Amino acid sequence: MGIEIQMLVWSIVLGLVHLFAASTAVTRERGLQWNASARDGQNPPVRPLTGRLQRAQANFMETFPFFAAAVLAVVLTQRQDGLTALAAQLYFWARVVYLPLYAAGVPYVRSLVWLASLVGIVLLAWSLR
Repeated sequence: MGIEIQMLVWSIVLGLVHLFAASTAVTRERGLQWNASARDGQNPPVRPLTGRLQRAQANFMETFPFFAAAVLAVVLTQRQDGLTALAAQLYFWARVVYLPLYAAGVPYVRSLVWLASLVGIVLLAWSLR
């Protein structure tokens, strides 16, 4: 299995980490009864950390489909090379770093890390030209 697919699989795991971090935080605030409910009606705002975890999860879910599509296109067209391996790792490791930065509320650096993950996606797409 190539590094691009390995990074795709680890990114799926990372997506689950995002999901569980956000859902655990909101369940801690609102309780198991809320979690099991239909969640109809208005809910009070969540605490800052929970909100940041939810936004980090949403941000991951916005970029992951592009990454997955790019990795699969690279592999299916057999365009893997050193650049695509680096690009896939850049995306994954930037996303690993992004979660704690966002959870901690670190501005600017978080945005640079997000940009690094985007560069990984762009490099994967570039390799398909």
